[in-house]
Amino acid sequence: MADCIRRAARGEQAACGQLYQRFHGAVRRVAQGSGTLGAAEVEDVVQETFVRAFRELPRLQHPRAFSGWLLTIARHHAYALSRGAKARARVEEDLALEADTAVPALPPSLTLERRVAVVRALIEGLPEGPEKDTARLFYLEGELSAREIAERLGLGKSAVTMRLERFRARVKRELLARLLAAEVG
Repeated sequence: MADCIRRAARGEQAACGQLYQRFHGAVRRVAQGSGTLGAAEVEDVVQETFVRAFRELPRLQHPRAFSGWLLTIARHHAYALSRGAKARARVEEDLALEADTAVPALPPSLTLERRVAVVRALIEGLPEGPEKDTARLFYLEGELSAREIAERLGLGKSAVTMRLERFRARVKRELLARLLAAEVG
């Protein structure tokens, strides 16, 4: 075995292959023994262990120490992967908890301010005309009733009510279009 280790240290591929064949089962058992690694991670430990071992093999002073040295590399790599897996799991748990944590409600004044901004934007998006004037008086000035708006504009109350209904229908259509676009996109 010592001769095979010396030849592998000189870079002989056949010797490296023999060492791999002889020790890959033991390295795999060390990786599996960590208990937290999946099959793909165990395979990563096996491969990385041999890559590191063959790279560092010229530095190994005592060929008899090869087996223990190789398994130590495997344990260290398995521990590092396991620690990384645990850290990723903790981060995922923390993110899940953050997502579950309720977002505090907006203060009522800010909620009202946002709603007014949305209504203002919808009204400003209307084409100029009687519907826009009626919606502006009713929703933005907010102090006039439908009857008072009708008197101010020289209309019947039913005309004002009809304009407000058309505005509300337009808002509903716009909202539905945006929701559908969000679902499709």
